[in-house]
Amino acid sequence: MSLAAIRKSLMSVSPSAPSELVIVTRLRAAGCVFAEDEAQLIVSTAQTSDELATMVDRRIAGVPLEHVLGWVEFRALRVEVDPGVFVPRRRTAFLVDQAAALISPEAVVVDLCCGSGAVGAALASISDRIDLYAVDIDPAAVRCARRNISAPGRVIEGDLYAPLPGKLRGSVDVLVVNAPYVPTGAIRLMPPEARLHEPRVSLDGGVDGLDIQRRVASAARTWLAPGGHLLVEASELQAHETAAVFARVGLIARIERSDELGATVVVATSPA
Repeated sequence: MSLAAIRKSLMSVSPSAPSELVIVTRLRAAGCVFAEDEAQLIVSTAQTSDELATMVDRRIAGVPLEHVLGWVEFRALRVEVDPGVFVPRRRTAFLVDQAAALISPEAVVVDLCCGSGAVGAALASISDRIDLYAVDIDPAAVRCARRNISAPGRVIEGDLYAPLPGKLRGSVDVLVVNAPYVPTGAIRLMPPEARLHEPRVSLDGGVDGLDIQRRVASAARTWLAPGGHLLVEASELQAHETAAVFARVGLIARIERSDELGATVVVATSPA
């Protein structure tokens, strides 16, 4: 959107609303690299001049843009993201792509560590006939995911596999997991927007970053159907160890990489 269009939007909110140039200048001074783009999104989202002013102030204070807006665009979907909920990363679209390539009609799909539900919602938008379940241990994330995933009763609060219906044992065709994989000691090095505003439970993967992945792997074959697939987002440095973790529990693992998105996914298959 051009600056002229932003000006028009601002005037439609309120004649007394701050000019777009003021907003861009304030955002840039606060260190927002893409100040013009952020101004456009804030202006287009605000409903009143008071809301606009509040949103700008929150962004300048360092609140993630997605939490300021209340949503993030993820694979052409507008995914709601509440304050304190993990923000879906652009690179995670690669996880969705890899999972989508393995999903057949009416497949049973489980999204563990679902956060806002972005991955599950994206998969459901690609294939609306899948039998989707989503799980997260964080109550705030579950509340958010229930708004993003239109599958009543299928977004469940709990620790990994624990809350899943027993009938799914041995029948999950695709198990997709964006588990926390940041090593505990590296969290202090993360950008403040993530470190201060996202729940630690969605970031901390233990000493080497692989604690949750090991727990997922340890029970994966109990839940996967013969020939079923487990897909996990990982860092490039961790991927080979993640693949080894999966191999040790009898899964056949491979590593997929997207240079464009800077994304790495480990794909493991249960023997047929």
